[in-house]
Amino acid sequence: MGAAIVPWHARRVRTTDEPPAVLAEDVSKTFLDHGRRTTALAGLDLAIEAGEFVSIIGPSGCGKSTLLRLIGGLIDADRGALTVAGQAPADGRRAKRFGWVPQSPALLPWRSVRDNLTLLPGLNRGQGRGPVADDEIDALLDSVGLAPFADSLPAELSGGMQQRVSLVRAFALRPPILLMDEPFAALDEITRADMRFLLLDLWRDTRATVVFVTHSIAEAVLLSDRVVVLTGRPGQVADELTIELERPREHGLEDADAFHHHAARLRASLNKAADADGGPASDVDGTVQP
Repeated sequence: MGAAIVPWHARRVRTTDEPPAVLAEDVSKTFLDHGRRTTALAGLDLAIEAGEFVSIIGPSGCGKSTLLRLIGGLIDADRGALTVAGQAPADGRRAKRFGWVPQSPALLPWRSVRDNLTLLPGLNRGQGRGPVADDEIDALLDSVGLAPFADSLPAELSGGMQQRVSLVRAFALRPPILLMDEPFAALDEITRADMRFLLLDLWRDTRATVVFVTHSIAEAVLLSDRVVVLTGRPGQVADELTIELERPREHGLEDADAFHHHAARLRASLNKAADADGGPASDVDGTVQP
């Protein structure tokens, strides 16, 4: 494990002239589908510092996934300015600055676990990231309990094991920014709880900037330095809550009074955002226990 991370609330004052890892100013995005216009985001402002773990939470359809795609340079904003480390997101995508962890593991079924992990780093040759060494792959697999399955095919793994491979693949790229779109949503609650701490262990050793989309209040509180609450569509930032819990976050933290205090604050913020928008945040998981 790496050294303990200084909590975000203890380092909010910027001490460098380096630009934020992500900076969105008055960002809007509208989609046109068969003549119907849908505005996903409108006038969104957000800054995320390098090394910060930020969760994005809000009702379905409020633009959370759209925001990730904008940051990752997969789509362009219609209005406003969005930069990644001071550059256009598309430049960051070409420079392989991003790691993606989607809801589905998206593993190639004909490749072994090891071959799935070496595929993307191999494609990144010439982009400032060489292939990952075998001993590094072995260490990553061992860290997530998958060393005995290095030569297995994805179909031979459980859903939770496949998602562990997806996590390791993203971290093997050593990306400065990790974009995660509800990666644990399809897992059962026991596996999902384990995956949260596995993610924290991997992140502690890399210090990547993480933008994590979730519907779970408990997940957002446990993982994050800061939680950004979006309104219903079109998405805007309704609130930003600093999570003042020391790191590393340990098992059993969900039972602590401080954890419940932060969860209650986040739930109240979500309800307030829903009231302002005129609709319930019924699709947000308000349970505190994992």
